[in-house]
Order: sequence, then structure tokens, then C-alpha cells
Amino acid sequence: MQIRRVRCTAIFTAVTAACLLSCSAGADDTSQGVGTRETARSSSAPAPADNTAQENAAVTPTPAATPGPELVRDAFAGLQATLNDTCTPGSGDCAYFLGRVHEEVTGLDAAMKADPKGPGHFSEPIAWIAGLRTTLNGDTSTENLETHRTQLIGVRDRINVWMQDHPDDYS
Repeated sequence: MQIRRVRCTAIFTAVTAACLLSCSAGADDTSQGVGTRETARSSSAPAPADNTAQENAAVTPTPAATPGPELVRDAFAGLQATLNDTCTPGSGDCAYFLGRVHEEVTGLDAAMKADPKGPGHFSEPIAWIAGLRTTLNGDTSTENLETHRTQLIGVRDRINVWMQDHPDDYS
């Protein structure tokens, strides 16, 4: 009977920790009509009514609430997943597609800068992304991404070719 109670307590604690981790707030910037990777991963659960849940979360050991940057190979896989996707300019299907390409390029940029090899190892792709960032001038609205669609897709494709020539960076 005691073993069953300990098992149930351990399972309850693990499930509670997983739920709390999945409900933690991520970056959710949909103000320009384009969501972020964290938007898709975060829950829309309301905040607890009192501090009891927050106090219990502080006592329960959980994995790091804020994950570090993705590994380059994982971020590159996300970018590659956009290679066969497309949209018709001016149609409603471009908002998701162009937003996703931008998000994957930005995620890969962060992963390259955080990689143990150092940003100098990825100097060309980082420079291409910096050029794109300058062109977009902080405006990631669908309209601006459509305006600069050729450069956005071009950067994605150049990064893909560069990474294919450096398989040790994503294997």
C-alpha cells in the first residue's frame, strides 16, 4: 500500500510539473499578425486566482523554466521544413508562411550565435540574417514580409546551401 501511494505521489508531481512548465508564459508577440514559436508552444490558461499555485510551483522541483537557445541542428531542421512550402503573394496564406520562415531564420541566428564553435564559425549566415534584419527594420508585419519576400526567401535558401556544405554543423 505504501509503495502504491509513493508511486501515485511521484506521478502526480511529474504531471503537475509538466503542466506548470507547459503553461509558463513565453514570448507572445502577435501584434503584427505573425506569431512566434513560443506562441505555438504556450497555453492560453488563465493566471491562478491566488498565490497558492505559484507557491506550490516554487516548492516543486521542475526543469529549467526558460530553455536555452536551440541547437544549430534543430534550428536548421526547422528552417529546412519550410523549403517546400510556398504561398501566393497577396493571398491570406502568406502570413503564416512568411512569418514562419522569418521565425526559423531568427531562431537559427540565435542558435548559431550561442553555439560553442562561436559566431565567427557562422559569420556568413549571420551576416545575411543581419542584412535581412536591417532591411525589415524591426517590422515583421505580413505586409512588410511580403514586400521583402524575395530577400527573406533568398536568405533562407542561401543558409540552406551554406549549411549543406557544412554537414558537421547539423549532424
